[in-house]
Amino acid sequence: MVSETKQSKNVCVIGAGPSGLAAARELRREGHKVVVLEQKHDIGGQWLYDPNVEEEDPLGRNPWLKVHSSIYESLRLMSPREIVGFTDFPFLVRKDRDPRRFPSNREYFLYLKDFCEWFKLRDMINFNTRVHYVGPLNFGISGVDLKWIVRSKEAKSEEETEQVFDAVVVATGHYSKPRLPCIKGMDTWRRKQLHSHVYRSPEPFPGEIVVIVGNSFSGQEISLELLKVAKEVHLSSKSLDIYEGLSKVISKNDNFYLHPEIDTLQEDGSVIFTDGSTIIADTILYCTGYNYSFPFLDTKGMLTVDDNRVGPLYEHTFLPSLAPSLSLVGIPKKILGLPFFESQGKWIAQLLSGKKALPSYEEMMQSIEEFYRSKEVAGIAKRHTHEIGEFEYCDKYGENVGFPKLEEWRKELCITSVVNYYVNLETFRDSWDDDDKLQEALRSPYFIQLDHI
Repeated sequence: MVSETKQSKNVCVIGAGPSGLAAARELRREGHKVVVLEQKHDIGGQWLYDPNVEEEDPLGRNPWLKVHSSIYESLRLMSPREIVGFTDFPFLVRKDRDPRRFPSNREYFLYLKDFCEWFKLRDMINFNTRVHYVGPLNFGISGVDLKWIVRSKEAKSEEETEQVFDAVVVATGHYSKPRLPCIKGMDTWRRKQLHSHVYRSPEPFPGEIVVIVGNSFSGQEISLELLKVAKEVHLSSKSLDIYEGLSKVISKNDNFYLHPEIDTLQEDGSVIFTDGSTIIADTILYCTGYNYSFPFLDTKGMLTVDDNRVGPLYEHTFLPSLAPSLSLVGIPKKILGLPFFESQGKWIAQLLSGKKALPSYEEMMQSIEEFYRSKEVAGIAKRHTHEIGEFEYCDKYGENVGFPKLEEWRKELCITSVVNYYVNLETFRDSWDDDDKLQEALRSPYFIQLDHI
């Protein structure tokens, strides 16, 4: 049933990264009272660069990490600034800032700060506050709206604060908890091993023989950096069928080698690959991605993370048995994040206010089961459940609240940048051939809506 009278709820948003900021704004716009709990001293989430990784476990094996951000110092955006902004706040070039089309991680962080200031969001945020527990207060009591207990601690304080909310939005991101492979001998290999979560710069690796595990975006980027200081860089990949851009880099660098997966690690420093080749390495750097992790969340066993599938989630957002009072934003990958987070936030806000309603529990579970079956039929591994990689789904998702479809120019610029990346790995951020489409985009209403700021 859709309520005829708009309801205002007391909502806790956990995390002030991009997805949390988007959700908080939409919740407040809908008339809800919003409190954002953020463990760091500023907004940004992953984009709040943290160089201090010395106290973190190099492999990130602790459930409660000391470092949240996995951003390395030189990281620049993989997508051009024209397509990554919020739908009503373009990512414009600002005076005395990084003007590049593919700017630095610092510039994107400053854009998020601009957004936060423009829409006056900081007054909702409690900084330096880490959430330790979120759980239902009155689950299973019929006829009573579900409430949530949230326990948190401020930095440098042993005193725990307990609050009760009508709803909780989890926006803690998914690029913090390292995902590690299972390799024979990994636990007894006596030389340096670390995950890219704690990698910040190539300076600590001069003259070393480094093995990079994982041929993902981060694996390739970090390999390019290490080539400048390391004696040798060996990239271990599940597939030796590589794209043109990486092939170009390997062919021009005589200290860069491509290998299949690692079979065994030996105590003397040997790394044995599945093709039988062997090297002795100084360091192994795992660029093997991240796991979804919610160590603070108590759902009485209803929400699980199974091989990186968070479920059961209806439309990657709602656990049917606890919806809509519990929602997760920012779970999907391989999307244009900010517009999608906006549509997620709008839907959650309107469901909580009674303006919209979810399908029945049975219908949501059936939808989830059909979605899982479609992935299995397509041969897509469970760990890739939340990798969307298509504009059509994002447009369809937005239909829940009448959210506008992504502009065609945004889609086309996204595609051209990805193609350029695969062909020109070293130069795609500074050399491109889509100027005609870029100029068309810059003449669109999107880029003149805030031309006075």
